[in-house]
Amino acid sequence: MSASLADLIQAAIAASARAYCPYSGYRVGAVLLATDGRTFTGCNVENAAYPAGICAERGALMKAVSEGAQAFNTLVVATQNGGSPCGVCRQMLFEFAPRLRVVCVTLAGDIVIDSTLDALLPRGFGRESL
Repeated sequence: MSASLADLIQAAIAASARAYCPYSGYRVGAVLLATDGRTFTGCNVENAAYPAGICAERGALMKAVSEGAQAFNTLVVATQNGGSPCGVCRQMLFEFAPRLRVVCVTLAGDIVIDSTLDALLPRGFGRESL
């Protein structure tokens, strides 16, 4: 049985509470729904050496891939203002699911964006590009 959108939103909000963001103060939580129904959460983890940090979306993706999931249908991202995934996250996710549903919500659970990854990353660079 697959999680409902409401369940995914709550999981993303809960993941944001675990964020390590002492520099920006910008908490991000993400949950990635695999096509087999499993869910994988992630939170942003900042670092004093800024490039060494990782976004919540990529954290969830790495967790999913390390557990054998490579097909996804929904990503929910929770931030204070419903911000969308950065370009690096969009590119990483595009590798696995160009038509991924991306839902961005506030920490109150209000939906700000409900789109597809290929709409957020037009003319994305994927396997077909090589």
